[in-house]
Amino acid sequence: MLKQNIKSSKMYNIDNEIALFIEKEKKRLNEGLELIPSENFVSKAVLEALGSTLTNKYSEGYPKKRYYGGNEVIDEIESIAINRAKELFNAEHVNIQPYSGSGANLACYFALLKFGETILGMNLAHGGHLTHGHKVNFSGKAYNFESYGVDIKTGYLDYDNIRRIAKETKPKMIVSGATAYPRKIDFSVFHEIAEEVGAISLADISHIAGLILGDVHPSPFPFTDIVMTTTHKTLRGPRGAMILCKNKFAKEIDSAVFPGMQGGPHNHTNAAKAVMLKEASTEEFKDYTKQIVINAKALANSLMDNGLNLVSGGTDNHLILVDLQNINITGQVAETLLDKVNITCNKNMIPGDPRSPFDPSGIRIGTPALTTRGMKTSEMIFIGELIAKAINQRNNPSIIESILSDVKGLCNNFKLYSEE
Repeated sequence: MLKQNIKSSKMYNIDNEIALFIEKEKKRLNEGLELIPSENFVSKAVLEALGSTLTNKYSEGYPKKRYYGGNEVIDEIESIAINRAKELFNAEHVNIQPYSGSGANLACYFALLKFGETILGMNLAHGGHLTHGHKVNFSGKAYNFESYGVDIKTGYLDYDNIRRIAKETKPKMIVSGATAYPRKIDFSVFHEIAEEVGAISLADISHIAGLILGDVHPSPFPFTDIVMTTTHKTLRGPRGAMILCKNKFAKEIDSAVFPGMQGGPHNHTNAAKAVMLKEASTEEFKDYTKQIVINAKALANSLMDNGLNLVSGGTDNHLILVDLQNINITGQVAETLLDKVNITCNKNMIPGDPRSPFDPSGIRIGTPALTTRGMKTSEMIFIGELIAKAINQRNNPSIIESILSDVKGLCNNFKLYSEE
């Protein structure tokens, strides 16, 4: 059956090797549960834009201000994407060109700060991102990053402590947003703190941008100075990013993206971003984001009902951080174990983690991708039971085999790209 699928594809006649692996990945997705909170499944319309002839065109510059001819069509597409983003997010200015969230964050720093100046960002071990100032990342090497975190006992952000740190360190910029924080973020407080110390406020909403559009998470608009988001997480679009900012920062941001950090934009990706933004403007999308949160709460409760500890005791968003210390298993072992039963998650540090990032004490899971497949609370409760059973019965091969069978059976009812 697999070879028949391959032989029926156009790619088979040119590169059977890569075509085979694409089919294998499709099979993996169809037969497994993708629980990594930063992953999702794009629509066929987004895939079509990504695979279009737009990838052929070089378009250094911005609409109506290009360094190459023949960009009339590209200008229209990029302008549509920009205008859709402005309207959806209530943003004054949008740059749609960043290739990724990491590069976009660096462009924001590069646009407005001198190397060596102080930025306040969230500690990676507490849920921040590498580009929020970790010492192994360019951000931590080029700028003087100070860090804030969560209250170790509660798992929640301590805004009073963040204010205290900001007053002590006097940063030029304060970065809010996280990659492993399961609670709502009050961006208005971050902006107030930034104003108090004379700093620029930057919100990295990569994980929660879709939830913000669905009105299930507080928005950083319109008060935050600069907002960066990726487009491939809860927005359910192509891999890429956008920078949204107040008009007074527009010139610096645009110059930092091009020519400061990048060359020609990826026009096929920008077209796919435009398609994603149209999809995100619908009531269906709002209902989808609401279901993401409903599903996350159901999954969190199921995990806790089955004996697993969660950082902060639950979730407000799409993400769950599981603390495995009470059941004597590490995050790396749990990730590998769950891979064997076709449940994909990622090992992750927890606040105050005594272990290393390579084998931390927790795992990070989320519900965007499963919600895209159409799963709801009953499936989340069942998945929570399967995860707990796999961890608790990890030394019982017959139980592990039965869990794998249950996962495949569940997935068979929620096919991806099924008519292809």
